[in-house]
Amino acid sequence: MKKSILTIAVITSTLLMSCGTKAEKVENAEVKVAEANQDLNKANEDYLIEVEAYKKETAQKIAANEQSIADLKLRVEKEKKEAKADYKKRIAELEQKNNDMKKTMNDYKADGKEKWESFKTEFNHDMAELGKAFKDLGTNNVK
Repeated sequence: MKKSILTIAVITSTLLMSCGTKAEKVENAEVKVAEANQDLNKANEDYLIEVEAYKKETAQKIAANEQSIADLKLRVEKEKKEAKADYKKRIAELEQKNNDMKKTMNDYKADGKEKWESFKTEFNHDMAELGKAFKDLGTNNVK
């Protein structure tokens, strides 16, 4: 009888210790999952902040382009009649491209970091090309 009580005590203590270990493992796993979720939430928050900051920066560039368009329209009125039509056409094209860029940025939906980086690279390239076109037209216009 003493042997069976001792055996039951050993088995019970073994089960309790193994349950304690499993409980600790589950608790550790839960802590790790919670930490991972916090890290993911922070990364998503940082990503959304970056997108918003970029949108504000781009809005400023687009507004500057709109001011350049207004300036070019004023300057084109001083040009000779033969040059006016060509300049007005080129200004209209730049204005359309600028509006398209504005729409593209406004329509962008946060859709993941990888897609964001790709979008931003392409958008930066297009904005640089547009800026170059403004500069070229502005210098050509000052004859």
